[in-house]
Amino acid sequence: MARKRPILKIIILGDSGVGKTSLMNQFINKRFTNQYRATIGADFSTQEVTVDDKVVTLQIWDTAGQERFQSLGKAFYRGADCCMLVYDTTNQKTFESIESWKNEFLIQVEPKDPDSFPFALIGNKVDDAVNRKVSANKALNWCKSNNDIPHFETSAKTAQNVATAFLEIAKKAVLRDTQDDEIYIPDTLLLDQRHVQQPGSNCSRGVTSVIGCDG
Repeated sequence: MARKRPILKIIILGDSGVGKTSLMNQFINKRFTNQYRATIGADFSTQEVTVDDKVVTLQIWDTAGQERFQSLGKAFYRGADCCMLVYDTTNQKTFESIESWKNEFLIQVEPKDPDSFPFALIGNKVDDAVNRKVSANKALNWCKSNNDIPHFETSAKTAQNVATAFLEIAKKAVLRDTQDDEIYIPDTLLLDQRHVQQPGSNCSRGVTSVIGCDG
């Protein structure tokens, strides 16, 4: 039986260039850079936080927004506890894509109760008010029609609402009654550790076998 761990797996989804990597870096490293580098496949970082007096580790997955990587979705999404849907408030097209990202996620993950799965809608780059294309009301209306998903307007550049968004969705995931907290990582290696008696000795040494797993 898998040992339950205080780990929450957060998936960040959205079109390329909306600021998914920047949001993660701002939350974890308190840093922002204007240099854009597209995520290849997916990457993840971890951060310990306190949620309702309980210390948990957030395993935050930053996924590529390009269509050619969507076929990897099932492997990366597996074991997700919550999902952040990110759009760029200065780009209408990225907001229009949110519905398809949400639907694709639900298809791949197949949660037992899709209506109660913890999502959050994140409108990033709110600091660029001059070029804003997506109003807060439009986003809130979408949230209301999608089981009242919480909405946050953030700026990875100024750190506005970034920590709040991550902590609130973590709280939703903790409150949700999950049956399996085990985190799955695609293409991992299983470590089979056992003790082997040395010939002619009363001592034993640990041996770790690496078993390939195709996910």
